[in-house]
Amino acid sequence: MPQSRLPWTLPRPSLLFTLLMIGSVGMQVCPADDQPIPDRESLLKTFVDEFVLIAPGVEQFPQSFEMGSEASPEEQPKHPVTLARPFHMAKYEVPQNLYEAVMGENPSRWKGPRNSVEMITWTDANTFCESVTALLREAHLIEQNDSIRLPSEAEWEYCCRAGTDTAYSFGDQATSPDDEGNKASLLDPYAWHTGNAAGNDPPVGALKANPWGLYDMHGYLWEFTADHWQDDHQSAPTDGSPRISSEEDAPIVVRGGSWKDRHPRLRSAARQSFKIDARDDAVGFRCVMDKAG
Repeated sequence: MPQSRLPWTLPRPSLLFTLLMIGSVGMQVCPADDQPIPDRESLLKTFVDEFVLIAPGVEQFPQSFEMGSEASPEEQPKHPVTLARPFHMAKYEVPQNLYEAVMGENPSRWKGPRNSVEMITWTDANTFCESVTALLREAHLIEQNDSIRLPSEAEWEYCCRAGTDTAYSFGDQATSPDDEGNKASLLDPYAWHTGNAAGNDPPVGALKANPWGLYDMHGYLWEFTADHWQDDHQSAPTDGSPRISSEEDAPIVVRGGSWKDRHPRLRSAARQSFKIDARDDAVGFRCVMDKAG
């Protein structure tokens, strides 16, 4: 089985971003001491409001798609996946202020209320999903049979592709002819990667969204999925369900690439194994909401 250590270089000194925080919380990256901090109920409501309906088979978004690519052995074989029912995907990766409000701590290295939470394990992410589900039900922000969970690997790729069959959701090329080294000027408007970022500094949603209206699917942080790692897509489910191992310590799948990666690792089909108990400042997660009925 491939090693779960990601091929990353040591981070460079952080850039100072003066971007305003994105989203309805409306805070700055470095809020002033007298700036109000949203309470947990406000953060939970914002979280629910930021889910995007993913409706396979509606408008330009097909019900079936070709998962994987020929670019790397672990992405083969390409195979059809059909998603039979709609679901809701979080517009953003889970931000630190929400994670802290739910879990009572913020382990992130790159602090910022609307920065994505990192330095968490896959188990931590699942525990967050269980805890936030209970809080949302208690606050009557979701129905009692609704739930929050991690996306399957197939759901994640479907959402990242957003109806496209190209290497990225915006096309096949990340670089322009004049780009040198790590520069990827065609990717820059959509993703934080090693060519335009030196840390997990910006807030979620600072760059362009994909056609679904989902942000940071390419780059920023690798994202946990519900799947345990398999070396390739041989015998992968065709209905979008996750692949689960019976081994408790089996590595899991992360998707999307990060600010520590060059542009090829940010492709829609790129996948990587990650130890189930590992933490890294370039790994986070986003959630799926399942609605009852």
